[in-house]
Amino acid sequence: MQIGMIGLGRMGANLSRRLVKHGHQVVVSDHSAAAVDALAKDGGTPASSLEDVVKTLVPPRAVWVMLPAGEATETTINRLAELMSPGDTIIDGGNTNWRDDLRRAALLKARGLHHIDVGTSGGVLGATSGYCLMIGGDKKAVQRLAPIFAALAPGGGKISHASTAQSSTAGDGWLHVGPNGAGHFVKMVHNGIEYGLMQAYAEGFQILAEANDASVPEAERMPLDIGAIAEVWRHGSIVESKLLDVTATVLADDTTLKEFSGVVDDTGEGRWTIQTAIERAIPVMTLSTALYARFRSRKQPNFADKVISAMRRGFGGHGEGKIAGK
Repeated sequence: MQIGMIGLGRMGANLSRRLVKHGHQVVVSDHSAAAVDALAKDGGTPASSLEDVVKTLVPPRAVWVMLPAGEATETTINRLAELMSPGDTIIDGGNTNWRDDLRRAALLKARGLHHIDVGTSGGVLGATSGYCLMIGGDKKAVQRLAPIFAALAPGGGKISHASTAQSSTAGDGWLHVGPNGAGHFVKMVHNGIEYGLMQAYAEGFQILAEANDASVPEAERMPLDIGAIAEVWRHGSIVESKLLDVTATVLADDTTLKEFSGVVDDTGEGRWTIQTAIERAIPVMTLSTALYARFRSRKQPNFADKVISAMRRGFGGHGEGKIAGK
């Protein structure tokens, strides 16, 4: 299939390369000419502007916007809406607030355009292992683009026996979860859960790291190799996960994590999860505590915060901020 990709950062570039690898024509555009040139060398079709992207694609067109949530995405979708024709589809694969999806979908529908929101999980690791896709939008529009979603997902375009038996694509790593907004709503909750999981790992490793601390009674001190412990947990333990994989890799190089400050940012989804829970009177004690811990890290970072920073860089390529007031 043909598809346009707007935004060639860490995620957009890797999504494009995975689609090209699976035989799709990807028309790529970015404000960085170097990024476009790099994708062209890997099989992408270069475009110099949004107008060029739309002209290159054959109707019914599909354009995937992979830009930071907010003004960049808003401006790009509005411009594409002016350029595209009835029956075309605009996909928002970034971490957009689901309420923005509802508003944009209504505006695009009035123009005869389809809006699909795709919660995309997998980070930098997804380029090879595939991405988990949570998709919201009109069912027919989603079905038309099924080959695109299947190629990006861990199934790599193949339908597993489990998925066939359940009449669902969930087993292949992508799923049409509901109407407009549902994709990003599900991804929002996914990231809220991610905050809680990361915090749990981080606090556990801090306890292990301080088992030999001078503040511990001498008879109770234990010099533990937390890198080796993280590794053994990856094999058969009930707590093994991709987050643990990333943590074990970093701790294998340096158990002190001295290169990290421990200042942990939040990119919005954790806050939105808690705000939604508050609006609906749903108690989310673990998720809210994990978010507040990130706020505290910006003034008083500790070892647990360094573990979270290491995880964030490992799976998403995220950097760190600065300690507040410094």
